[in-house]
Amino acid sequence: MHRSGSQTDGPGANAPMDRPIIVHSHLRWDFVWQRPQQILSRLAAHAPVLFIEEPTFLDDAIGSRLDISVPFANVFRAVPYIPSGYRDEHDAAAAIVRSLAQDAIARDARLKGLFSNPIQWFYSAITAPSMLGAFNEIAVVYDCMDELAQFRFAHPDLPRRERLLLANADVVFTGGYKLYEAKRRYHSNVHFFGCGVDFALFSKACIPETPIAPEIIDLPQPVYGYFGVIDERIDYDLIAQLAESSSEASVVMVGPVVKVDPNSLPQASNIHWLGKREYQNLPTFVKGFTVCLMPFAMNEATEYINPTKTLEYMAARKPIVSTAVPDVVRNFTPIVRVAKSPEQFVALAQRAAKSPDLVLLAEGVKKANRASWESIVSQMGKLINSAIEDAKPERLEIASRPARLTELAVQ
Repeated sequence: MHRSGSQTDGPGANAPMDRPIIVHSHLRWDFVWQRPQQILSRLAAHAPVLFIEEPTFLDDAIGSRLDISVPFANVFRAVPYIPSGYRDEHDAAAAIVRSLAQDAIARDARLKGLFSNPIQWFYSAITAPSMLGAFNEIAVVYDCMDELAQFRFAHPDLPRRERLLLANADVVFTGGYKLYEAKRRYHSNVHFFGCGVDFALFSKACIPETPIAPEIIDLPQPVYGYFGVIDERIDYDLIAQLAESSSEASVVMVGPVVKVDPNSLPQASNIHWLGKREYQNLPTFVKGFTVCLMPFAMNEATEYINPTKTLEYMAARKPIVSTAVPDVVRNFTPIVRVAKSPEQFVALAQRAAKSPDLVLLAEGVKKANRASWESIVSQMGKLINSAIEDAKPERLEIASRPARLTELAVQ
């Protein structure tokens, strides 16, 4: 799952990454458990992680505050609460968050002394102008899991801010191969790490002891199922067509609805919108799926995605049908059946329900078993250590970072 211009063999490459990490995330820790949580929960076994979320804006707030909690061992979740007047003042809001975080690191008994010369780790470039250089960081990591500039409601200045982040990053990871090809044009140390999987968790769907989720156990068969975020990346017309063409079957959609109006979702007696469910319970749902769906719309938001759920479905030993998302086509065929039209999607789903390919199911289990998050995190740690050790002396002169950032920011 790893691709880069060179392999890391330098001194210390095999040492564990034991430096504290400050993360800037556009996703909340308690949202759907996905790439950030998978990676950072494992890195937290070696060093503390401060996970700073985007602000929550409050209409009745007089001042600002930073709420600190510990949702996972050695992970400190920081949720900024800011008056709503800053909702459209992104840089002013980021400056407030920066000040709150700096104060917490200096004064909060839970954080004090833990985050000296950390690694700064970005999932979004939106706060890069405010955060780069703000914590005496020893290195900057950009884990680019999506092309966020192409998502609905994206900040119009995001591409320029990403160029700033790329100019100051020591190492860049991408969640998709197409993203890797796009970002390596702007940085010399880019590495592709695609989907990982918690194989032990999702393979529970294969054992008799795992029950089928009560919400779906009595639904008419076959069950065409999906779990994940339900947003602008889903092809809702395709969901409606599948349900209409398979009136005797059930279509189950598990996951939170975001950035789309719930009232606009297609409705039918055999479509079941179940909402968000706990990550640890997902094997009980996928066990009850006859066929696993990846019904993604072919639009800007899906051009660069590499869905984590692909390997999770494989670990559960289920047939999978997807639309022709580029990274799915490249990385997961023929195990995943790919449709190039709505009619073909329906036909492939119905065929998989009637006669699943046992050879492909077995190949999927093998592929998932080889793609653990532990392996991915280990490789990332080696690359980060190497980037720190190989950095030029001026890259470690922390005081020089803000001046270079100011110069870049106005270009």
